[in-house]
Amino acid sequence: MDRVLRWLVWAMGIACVAIGAFHLVLGIASVPGEGTAGATVDSRERFYNAVFLGYGLAWIWAARQSPVPAKAVRALAGIFLLGGIGRLLSLAVHGPPQWFQVPLTVLELVLPPVYFWLADADERTRAATAEA
Repeated sequence: MDRVLRWLVWAMGIACVAIGAFHLVLGIASVPGEGTAGATVDSRERFYNAVFLGYGLAWIWAARQSPVPAKAVRALAGIFLLGGIGRLLSLAVHGPPQWFQVPLTVLELVLPPVYFWLADADERTRAATAEA
């Protein structure tokens, strides 16, 4: 399980860095179904995605630790879950988004429990190895 955790943490980090960089560079043009929304929305899109890129770097930092720190994984997964909850709030207030946002919402709600469950796998393996 510890290898699965490390792989998942790396994958999340790389995905978030790639997504953040893509949106940072392209701005609002990177958002499916949005077209142009003006300078203010484009500026906000680029700012938030610089933060998302940094969030991805935090995942990569966690993946590089030995053992992978459970507290960091749980905190980062919790932030991801909050993003999914934010999308649900938007759905409730504004209705359904562009179709591509729906699978993203599902991922943001389904993946965090997996990370919460696996978070201490590397720490447990290291502790068991140290005892033996």
